[in-house]
This record gives sequence, structure tokens and C-alpha cells, in this order.
Amino acid sequence: MGGYTARSPRREPFVNFARRHFFLIAAVGLVVLMALAVAVRTLSVGGDDKGGGGPGGRGGPGGRAQTVEAVSVAQRDFVNQIQALGVARGRRSVDITSSTTELITRVLFVDGQSVRAGAPLVELQAREEDAGILTARANLAQAQRDFDRWTDLAERGVAPRVQAEQAESGVATAQAALEAAQARRGDRVIRAPFAGVIGLSTVTPGTLVNPGAVIATLDDIGVVRVDFPVPERYLSLVRRGTPIIATADALPGESFQGAIAMVDTRVDQTTRAVTARAEFPNPGGRLRPGMSIRVRIQEGMRQAMAVPEAAVLFEADQAFVYRIAGAGDEAQAQRVLVETGSVEGGFIEITGGLAVGDRIVAGGLNRLQPGAPIQVQGEGAPSGRRQGRQGQRP
Repeated sequence: MGGYTARSPRREPFVNFARRHFFLIAAVGLVVLMALAVAVRTLSVGGDDKGGGGPGGRGGPGGRAQTVEAVSVAQRDFVNQIQALGVARGRRSVDITSSTTELITRVLFVDGQSVRAGAPLVELQAREEDAGILTARANLAQAQRDFDRWTDLAERGVAPRVQAEQAESGVATAQAALEAAQARRGDRVIRAPFAGVIGLSTVTPGTLVNPGAVIATLDDIGVVRVDFPVPERYLSLVRRGTPIIATADALPGESFQGAIAMVDTRVDQTTRAVTARAEFPNPGGRLRPGMSIRVRIQEGMRQAMAVPEAAVLFEADQAFVYRIAGAGDEAQAQRVLVETGSVEGGFIEITGGLAVGDRIVAGGLNRLQPGAPIQVQGEGAPSGRRQGRQGQRP
């Protein structure tokens, strides 16, 4: 039969599959061609980088050095000062307590009240003491009558003089007993030991108090004291009468002027510090006992090496910087441990590890590694790197 062409049964499924998935096969082929093109280009660029740059091929990815900002170590003025942290206390502070277990019958103060020295604050139940006073007075009156009678009889010669003398001793004994009873009654009134301000209290009439239980707090805050540690190397700067400035975190923007009132006679053998006590007038009551207080003593100016704060990195208890070694395309970052001092105005005092004139990395520290090649910003690209770029293919 002339127009009939026989088809192979093995090719029939493949042809049908190709017709149905033509676009899928074409997409896979295109992806394979793109991957081959990228691989060829990568190999070509890699060969150019190896052969065309010389020194320009050093460094990290693509043979590039990290761009950084540089600064030179220089002398700077620092304020000679001591800074420390302390806690505010009243010039005198006390917890008002009872020496016996007894009921409170009267409360003679209100919370926050200013009281004078000796002012009665609380009265305790004193029925037995009141009865003791009445008994002592009666005994004293009887002793006085006996003394008067025996004295009269002795003057008339009816009774011996010794009886009058014994009666006189009885009067003195009865008087002492009365004073003791009155003293016991006075112990049932708790008074302010000094002038100050009463704190918050929860006692009311009818409250049973025990020995040592706090009835109220009393603080003399006309003057506030702050004790703080001073390293022994600064002892020459701290003496009685030295002016001092205090600030409190609870009162931002405010400062208080005071003076050193006392320096302890001993240096702590563990901390190598001595405790100093400063006093600050507090007429408005702004400073309160228990506040965290920062104190600062200023003693003139001094010159010291300094670098920007951003240039110093800290790791555990060590501080270090990256010093720039070499120049041009030979510049490298060297990690150098340093000793730091005061921090002031965005600069850190350097007491060891660097010299005046050393150049260090002040910017671009992100991912910088010791010994890494660097390019200082503003100094232009080294010639070797320009030649390396010119040797690359477009």
C-alpha cells in the first residue's frame, strides 16, 4: 500500500511523551545551558584574578582589603577626679522600738511628721505603773508624818533623837520609791531621741508590740551622709573638707554640693580601699536615706593619651585596639592589648599598650581580623590594586 508508513512500536511512547511535555523539556534544557555559562565565566574570572593583580589579589573575598577609618593616638586633657557609688543615710537614723511586750494605748504622731527631740510618740498601757505611783505617794506621805511627829517629840525631850533620825531616813526612802515608780511610768511613754522626720508606721491604739519590733522610723535628714570607697592610690586627694559633688539617679539633672567629713583610719586589706564619708546639706529633703548616690571629687586637670571610645573593643576583662602596621597596599591591622583609664567626652584614657602617634582603626571594625589587609579611607587605592583591576576581563 503506497501511502502507508510503518511506525516502530518502540518509538511510539517516546514521541507521545515528547509532544505532551515539550515545554518542560525546553525549560530544563535552558537551565542547563545557563548553569554551564555561569561556570565558564567563573573559571575565566578566577584565572584573571590569579594572574593580573599581584598584591591586589590578597585579602578576603574577591581579593579586596577592608576599608577602615584611622585616627592617631594623641594627648588629651582629662579632669583629675574620683568617682564612686554610695548609699545615702540620714545624719542620725533610728528604729523606734519597745523594750517590753505591751499594748499601745495612744499614738501621738502622724506619718511624715517632723518632731523635736524628746517629743512623746507612743504611750503603752501602764495601769500597774500608775498604781505603783499612788502607793509610793501614800508611803511618802506617811513617812513625812512620822518624821514630823518624831521630830516634835525629840525637840520636847519626850522621845530620843535617834527616832527622829530614823524617821528622816524613812522619808528619803519613800521619796526614792516614788521616783522609781514615776520612772517606770515614764518608760511606758516612748519619746523621740532626737529631732527628725517620722516615717511610715502601721501601729494603732490596741496594737501589741514586742521587744525589738519597729514602731516607727526616725531620720534626721537635714544633712545626708554618704559613705563610699576610695582606692588607696587616691588617698592624697581625699582629706577632710575636700569639696565633693553628688548626683542621684532618682533626681536626673540635679547635683548637690558637699564636703568630705571623715576618712577612715584603716585601709581594707582585701579591696585596698579606704572608706570616706561625705556630708551634704539637704534643706529641702530632696535626698532620702537609702538612695543610690554617685559622688565625684575633682582635683584639677592632667594630660594623658586618649583614643575614641569606638576604637576600643572589650573581650572579657581585656581591652584591645587594632593598630595600623605598614602603609599603602602593605597596611595590616594588628590587634594590640591596651590598659584603659578614665572615660570622658567620648574618649578613653590609654595608660599602656600604645604610644603617641600610633595609628589605630577607629571605624570599620566590623568583621576585622588580626593581620587582615586594610585600606585606610581617604588615602586612595594602592597602585597594585588598580593594576589588578585593569588586568581583569570586561
